[in-house]
Amino acid sequence: MHHAQAVEMTALIESHTQNKDVRSLGARISRSQSDEMDFMKRWLTTRGEAPRRPMSHTPGMDMSSHEMLMPGMLTRKQMDALKNAKNEEFDRLFLSGMIQHHNGALTMVKDLFDSAGAGQDAELFNFATEVDSGQRAEIKIMQNMLGNKPKEEK
Repeated sequence: MHHAQAVEMTALIESHTQNKDVRSLGARISRSQSDEMDFMKRWLTTRGEAPRRPMSHTPGMDMSSHEMLMPGMLTRKQMDALKNAKNEEFDRLFLSGMIQHHNGALTMVKDLFDSAGAGQDAELFNFATEVDSGQRAEIKIMQNMLGNKPKEEK
């Protein structure tokens, strides 16, 4: 669900901006998110798990849109603002929204690694490590595109 929202965000680029840097970054994000979704589906399927689980009424769920807001996901209001924006305003909302989105991915990777036994599956460990490094690199790129100085890592 988290990755699908990133793909949905990048799909707006074609009709909402002419900024070549945003278009290039969006294409990269769309490819990587799609590849990661494919990996996760294969990983679950090989373990006998269903790639999609039915939604339930749990804490953290935005009942107005029936979407569980995973860390970093844009709210329906943020997505609507992005869909209604054009050119420079779209670029700003897209970049700041994708930074929020990527920070959510970093939170989920940290939560995974903070779980007992999380490093036991080498394939999953490598995947999560690659997600972490890729998201951090893209956040720095997007911060630079916004003119924001990246925060120093602790």
